[in-house]
Amino acid sequence: MTLLLFKNTFAVLPHGQRNIDWLTFSLYLALTLIGIMMIYTVGYKQGYPDAMLEFLTTTPVGKQIIWFGISLIAFGIVSLIDWKFWSTFAYPIYAFSLLLLISVLFLGTTIKGATSWFIFGGFSFQPSELAKLGTCLALAAYLSSYDTNLKEWSHQLTAAGLVLVPMLLILLQPDAGSALTFLSFSFALYRKGWPAPFFVIVLSFAALFIMGLALEPMPVILALLALAILVLCMRFWRKRYWLGFYLIGIASGYYYLQQGMATQVLWAGLAALLLLALVIWLQDASIMPLGILASVAIGSLIIFSSNYAFHNYLKPHQQDRINVWLNPEKCDPQGSLYNVLQSKMAISSGGLQGKGFLHGNLTQGNFVPEQITDFIFTTIGEEQGFIGSFSVLAMFLLLLLRMLQIAERQRSDFSRWFGYGVAGLLFTHFFVNVGMTMGLMPIIGIPLPFISKGGSSLIGFSLMIAILLKMDRHRYSI
Repeated sequence: MTLLLFKNTFAVLPHGQRNIDWLTFSLYLALTLIGIMMIYTVGYKQGYPDAMLEFLTTTPVGKQIIWFGISLIAFGIVSLIDWKFWSTFAYPIYAFSLLLLISVLFLGTTIKGATSWFIFGGFSFQPSELAKLGTCLALAAYLSSYDTNLKEWSHQLTAAGLVLVPMLLILLQPDAGSALTFLSFSFALYRKGWPAPFFVIVLSFAALFIMGLALEPMPVILALLALAILVLCMRFWRKRYWLGFYLIGIASGYYYLQQGMATQVLWAGLAALLLLALVIWLQDASIMPLGILASVAIGSLIIFSSNYAFHNYLKPHQQDRINVWLNPEKCDPQGSLYNVLQSKMAISSGGLQGKGFLHGNLTQGNFVPEQITDFIFTTIGEEQGFIGSFSVLAMFLLLLLRMLQIAERQRSDFSRWFGYGVAGLLFTHFFVNVGMTMGLMPIIGIPLPFISKGGSSLIGFSLMIAILLKMDRHRYSI
């Protein structure tokens, strides 16, 4: 019925409209159907009820089929709504999503320690998924405003505030995984013209923060000092004696580190950095040395703070999650490391062609926890092998590239920034989820779009793609 609705809707289009982008819609359908098949195979060994109604309402795959049907209906409804509706009501939808995020803190159901869900008659709904759509719409509306200039601090703060408010509300649930996905909107901000140095600085400080979690602070700070001194030396590289002093300093520092004199090396490095910065500043009064000194100070503070917080504020299970990602050798293979080990084993056991649909031993035996949600990709790896896994990854990549192409060809600014926001969200979910199953990313509970079990996620991404395709049909009517 829904497909007939699509056919009749796109049969005769007024001037200025185009047919739906069938490649994007086909990839969406294919990935969703693959997801239903993978959810079905996970519970196959336990058996399914014969009655259709019981199958649809009591089993995970049955509920996913219902959500898929609702998503297709939503697709059809979006295709009938005027595309300007979304830009007109972007801020009210955003406000409504924030209201839901506030309400769930008081009225929601707590599942696995997070108060993130509304439960209705056996079906659950996660407001954070709607908040992603609302934030994407509101940010697109703000970026498309004629007087928005991201080179001005006030506009930067406003754009950041639109993203940070729902992030903070989701962190209160607490659901750090869903909150972190909102950082993907930085892609749209960068494309709009947010200064690139800001992202470089943020990424650099984030890298130092992660280093502080994984390593002892002293070696990282010493390496930071050595890098800062090298940069200042290169400022006056035409004077060759700077290179000699630098190499002598590195050799001396390494020798004294071997003697267990890390503190002495630290103070010597700080003295050398200050002296070199002073000499350069006195010669040409450049602001560069001051900026480097500030960067070293802030970087050192970040490293010490993250390391101190890790050892003194995080609970043991939270430390285990970080160690599983950064220091797996410190984790118990039968405890915190079990999920990742089983996930890797399931993926690698598939070989080239896989064990075949409904023939995954680890999948059928439920050896991988959370296999129908966070670790659904392991089912693809085991049963479909390298060929099947590569095909799914290629489909996601093709979908992302197509969405970027759609976003770039929009004549409406609102449609363009909305498209980049949706593409950023999809990439973040896809990259982090697949990385989790391979131990390359921390386990933070992010579903694989269209494939993981979850009605909220499926409807949220379905709506975003439907709205984008609707806007794309009208790109020539501006």
